Amino acid sequence: MNYSEARAIVEALIFASPGPISQKRIAELMDLAPRTIESIVKDIQDKYRRDKSGIQIVFVAGGYEMTTRPEFADFVSKLNIEVRQSLSRPALETLAIIAYRQPITRPELENVRGVRVDSVLNTLMERRLIRVSGRKKAPGSPALYSTTSTFLQWFGLSSLHELPPLEQASGSLLPNIGF
Repeated sequence: MNYSEARAIVEALIFASPGPISQKRIAELMDLAPRTIESIVKDIQDKYRRDKSGIQIVFVAGGYEMTTRPEFADFVSKLNIEVRQSLSRPALETLAIIAYRQPITRPELENVRGVRVDSVLNTLMERRLIRVSGRKKAPGSPALYSTTSTFLQWFGLSSLHELPPLEQASGSLLPNIGF
């Protein structure tokens, strides 16, 4: 296959993937080196920038994803595409605590929040924003909760290292990360 064909296939795979697709997975599907895939994706991204395209390829949650450019959000929102349900303030606070302190147990969460979190944890699990990532070596072996790749995707992060610094102004546990 020539470079032009490889580029078109990479673009098609990213477009058709139901979620972020890793460089490694694309390389496996195409029987090419991951470095080659990285170079091809960079070329596609550059072309979209040069052409002032309404779409872009971004690296998020460990893979590449095709998205619309943020500057066109007002227009795209008029399509009334199924929008993810927003989370309640208690759910957002709990999610922020998990994101910054993971892995964390339910009793530890309740200690920080000062209220029961059973219902909130169920909501976050149903939306696949958190998962049970193990068990703590403590009496009762409580479940440890961590965020998921869906969490990263929801907030447009490629890794947890991109979380902004935790702001504790006014005692707020909710960081300013677009919640």
